[in-house]
Amino acid sequence: MSNRRSFIMQTIFGAMATGLGCRYGYATHVFAKSSMPSLAPEVKLPVVVSTWNHGLAANEAAWKSLMGGGSALDAAEQGVMVSEADPAVSSVGLGGLPDAAGKVTLDACIMDSKGNAGSVACLENILHPVSVARKVMEKTPHVMLTGKGALQFALDQGFNETDLLTPEAKKAWESWKSSGARYAPAANWENHDTIGLIVLDKNADLAGACTTSGMAFKHPGRVGDSPIIGAGLFVDNKIGAATATGEGEVVMKTLGSFLVVELMRQGFSPADACKMAVQRIAENVHIHSQLQIGYIALNKAGEYGAFALRPGFQAAIKTAGENRLLDVDALINH
Repeated sequence: MSNRRSFIMQTIFGAMATGLGCRYGYATHVFAKSSMPSLAPEVKLPVVVSTWNHGLAANEAAWKSLMGGGSALDAAEQGVMVSEADPAVSSVGLGGLPDAAGKVTLDACIMDSKGNAGSVACLENILHPVSVARKVMEKTPHVMLTGKGALQFALDQGFNETDLLTPEAKKAWESWKSSGARYAPAANWENHDTIGLIVLDKNADLAGACTTSGMAFKHPGRVGDSPIIGAGLFVDNKIGAATATGEGEVVMKTLGSFLVVELMRQGFSPADACKMAVQRIAENVHIHSQLQIGYIALNKAGEYGAFALRPGFQAAIKTAGENRLLDVDALINH
């Protein structure tokens, strides 16, 4: 472990010495110009940023909501609902890979421009957990409901139960079970889990949502970072918003999304803030061979950025006239 930690630190300090501009010891340019430019402060709003390739469809739905007069909160909810309902996305909602007991359990959260937030964890049989999370925010004095309590609340609010285990997901679970594995702590590396989406609307108000079926074949009862305000998602309407994807355990240990927003509060760009949050993980958490973490961030001026621990993470960016999927730079490039 000490050798691994030494290697990670050498990687970090090596990157600092490559000629990039530095401030307080951190590189201030983390994207190649052809990879992911930040928007200028005078960019025409709105802006939508989300995680992974399924973020493209989510962005389109969020944009449609905004163009129809919806708020940033409406857009964030409508955007991630696309991934929740897509059986081809094996790590969110319908079609999500189940836990070790063969049950699909969902986590989600939502946060608005006023600092209100709601979330659900270990929720079963509800197609749109993000919408239940919004009801938690709007209809209760609580932030999070879990398990059977979350399901009963959803039913009380008029949501219908749905069997979320698709034949494809069941087959994958049966194959995993027959292999004799106990559970798969590295599943997120190939299992592009969370859809996180953050929005800056035409009024320069921010909101975000995050939803997932979590780590494939996880131990029953496991909850990751996605429903945790400050870990999987954080919104501060004076500063910016951030959301995380990847192995939630390490994001929770560093309160990654809150950290990104606090770094933006200190004056760092979204890109720099994301990189510094990834560096915090590398400095403080054991890095196993399959670990992947990615952050996206959007500030009040409309500037966006992202960074990952390893290559492979993609961010989807929607602005007026375009919806792009961009490869994100990483700390460890081998």
